[in-house]
Amino acid sequence: MTKADLVEEVTQLGDLTRRDGEVIVDTIFDSVINALKTGDKIEIRGFGSFRIRQRKPRIGRNPKTGAKVEVPAKRVPYFKPSKELRDLVNPKAEAPAHNPEPHTAA
Repeated sequence: MTKADLVEEVTQLGDLTRRDGEVIVDTIFDSVINALKTGDKIEIRGFGSFRIRQRKPRIGRNPKTGAKVEVPAKRVPYFKPSKELRDLVNPKAEAPAHNPEPHTAA
């Protein structure tokens, strides 16, 4: 799903223009981005949480030349899905019906 698809979904929910849908989606994304920039954690119950993880500096390797490269410390966004979302994406398979009759060899 792209951002345009998401705008279309929001627009279809009510009597909204495409521009109204774009404003709603942009406002949500901007709010998440601004919260993460300031170090806040965003928690959306039933969906998941967004937060920033700090990565330590390290020595990397250029895959083309093999040369060692210093990779500086950086902050990266991280999303952790809620248990509810994980269960919706990975539904439990129904247990096979138990047949109480014993099998007999003929």
